[in-house]
Amino acid sequence: MWSNLKQPKPIRNEKFLNEIRRRKCVICEKFGEVQTAMTTAHHVIHDRNSGGKTCDMRAIPLCDGHHQGMWDTTKVAIHKEKKKWRELYGADWSYSD
Repeated sequence: MWSNLKQPKPIRNEKFLNEIRRRKCVICEKFGEVQTAMTTAHHVIHDRNSGGKTCDMRAIPLCDGHHQGMWDTTKVAIHKEKKKWRELYGADWSYSD
């Protein structure tokens, strides 16, 4: 009976995402790694219940190497190696403010 209810859309906040992009990578900072690529806003993916993006307010700052790994391939990128990333650094949501 309730299975066809739509999930509420996540809150979007471009101003907050821009602030996140001005910060340093939380993984590089915590683990003493050198950040060589720009910071991007990562929407948390560990332990989420749906395939959609989470609220912008839960995004965390990650360098390209720890996020997508498109330009900096010297690090473990969460979108390329989700399980290994979690083993090394923990759940991504644990870095959300």
